[in-house]
Amino acid sequence: MSLLDNVEIPRRTMVLFFVVDTSGSMGGEKIGAVNAAIQEVVPDIREVSDENADAQIKIAALEFSSGATWKTPGGPIEAEKYRWDNLNADGVTDLGAACKALNEKLSTKGFMQEATGSFAPAIILLSDGGPTDNWEKELSALKQNNWFKAGIKVAIAIGNDANKDVLKEFTGSIESVLEVHNKAMLKKMIRFVSVSASRIASKSSNVGGGAADMGDEQKQQDFNEAAQEFKVDAAAAPDNDQQEW
Repeated sequence: MSLLDNVEIPRRTMVLFFVVDTSGSMGGEKIGAVNAAIQEVVPDIREVSDENADAQIKIAALEFSSGATWKTPGGPIEAEKYRWDNLNADGVTDLGAACKALNEKLSTKGFMQEATGSFAPAIILLSDGGPTDNWEKELSALKQNNWFKAGIKVAIAIGNDANKDVLKEFTGSIESVLEVHNKAMLKKMIRFVSVSASRIASKSSNVGGGAADMGDEQKQQDFNEAAQEFKVDAAAAPDNDQQEW
């Protein structure tokens, strides 16, 4: 018997980031659906984490309106322990502030400091409008961040007023921008995106641990392909009883 037979190999961490627009236009059904959907999907994320021998999934949440505020200021929380705190909607849409806050924490001195190493993160942006601050400068700086470059990035465009061109700039491709126009579809989309991104981002690659996993563009491609399939399936079974925003 090898001395290693009874040694438990520590799992690396994959952080799932929720970056949520909580500006005034998100009030009412929109923010209500976001809160309900994330609450409901957390157990599914826990299940993905429990089933993964290689990665423990942790969750971090950032809201932005008139400024940006971390809802997990102490760092990402294990999916098994995470509890979603409902968000309220008010103010403007300071996407630049969100990009700056995200850039600061996507660092080994911030939220990516696990001793066992980290997979590149999955980042989910939800917004129903257009930025009201100097977002171009802060997004440009964020795009230089190696963790951001390597992570899976997806944006959910909520309603007709969501600026899909800006969301495309954030994700890097229009294939990663997913549109929703009613409450039922928003909840379905949040569940799909959260579970799929968590599962794909926490897969082991053929590259070594830690930051060596960076540059794995295949994970983003795998997610985009899954998203296209989901959109086709959703179009085949629309929620006709739901009023569009």
